[in-house]
Amino acid sequence: MSFVRSSTSLLRTCFASLSSQTVSSSWQNKALLRRFATEATPEQTPTDVNAALARTATLFKTYKPVSPGIRHLRRPLNPHIFEGRPLRLLTVALRKKGGRNSYGRITVRSRGGGHRRRIRLVDFMRTEPGPHDVVRIEYDPNRSAHIALIKNRNPNVDGTKKWSYILACEGLRAGNVVESFRQGIPDGLVPGYVDSKRARGKVLSEEEEAMQGTASLTLGVLRARTIKPGNVLPLRLIPTGTIIHSIALSPEGRGILVRSAGSFGQVIVHDDAGKYTQVRLQSGEVRKVLQDCCATIGKVSNPLWKNRNLGKAGRARWLGRRPHVRGVAMNANDHPHGGGRGKSKSNKHPVSIWGWQTKGKRTRKPGPKGPKNSNKMVVRERPRGKEKRSN
Repeated sequence: MSFVRSSTSLLRTCFASLSSQTVSSSWQNKALLRRFATEATPEQTPTDVNAALARTATLFKTYKPVSPGIRHLRRPLNPHIFEGRPLRLLTVALRKKGGRNSYGRITVRSRGGGHRRRIRLVDFMRTEPGPHDVVRIEYDPNRSAHIALIKNRNPNVDGTKKWSYILACEGLRAGNVVESFRQGIPDGLVPGYVDSKRARGKVLSEEEEAMQGTASLTLGVLRARTIKPGNVLPLRLIPTGTIIHSIALSPEGRGILVRSAGSFGQVIVHDDAGKYTQVRLQSGEVRKVLQDCCATIGKVSNPLWKNRNLGKAGRARWLGRRPHVRGVAMNANDHPHGGGRGKSKSNKHPVSIWGWQTKGKRTRKPGPKGPKNSNKMVVRERPRGKEKRSN
């Protein structure tokens, strides 16, 4: 009897040691995977609960209304998004302030709380030349668009020069190749073409093109080689009519215009003087930008983001949005619309909590209609009022 008991205890100790070894090895493997970037798997099997509740459609994913919170929930379908964690080397912790400034006073209302996030360090400069492989497309909780993790093919670089995040354009997938021509076209990329800032988007002038019939062919080969989604080029090398995003306003600056989900700009015309290029922005405004400034080819990813539906107020709180209280619901000492008996703002003009007028009051007059030299770069203002309603 004692022999049987000792044998069973021996078996238990053996199994316990084996299970502890397997658990430790699995944790080590997970830690190793977290250090390096892994590619997105093409298909991931959903759980039984999600499969039972999900109702997939062509563009959006809806759910069976088994609870009020998911009755109106609607999310864009993005099966190509990587479901793992981001590359920790390219993230930093987000420290929240709840809409308060350095003095602790609330300067932006209705903000606070929300889920913990890590800021993805997105490269808006794209100074590293050469081909970069797109490893995967990731979700970024800090912006509406998706981001892409790219890897530099140059074996002599490391760290942030080897791995970087960029703003993903529409149609960009894992396995694609993107390049940055921020420094210009390298010699030998296209036979017969030598990049020069004096060219300003043209290989040869009209007289030279008439004398040399290969100029148009060279221009076509150059554009076929460089005008691809995700590539970065100076505006002088981008043909008219091209869809662009992440537009810089200074030759050495980063892309700051047209970065939200589904937005895009368009190159309208290059000036004859060879200094400015007219670009139409998402709002309809036409603006002059220096031709040495850079932009990215393509349209920003996740265009269905604006048609999503959060479904419940709790999801807005997860995003860090606190409730927004109406002015007429406040007391008189809290808002100009507050106080009184019943719902009334005493026939006053609509104003903000600080007293400046809202709902149609124009506070900025850029472009030709504004003061002299207020914004000389605006060629045509964005449509407003009747002009906007007619479009």
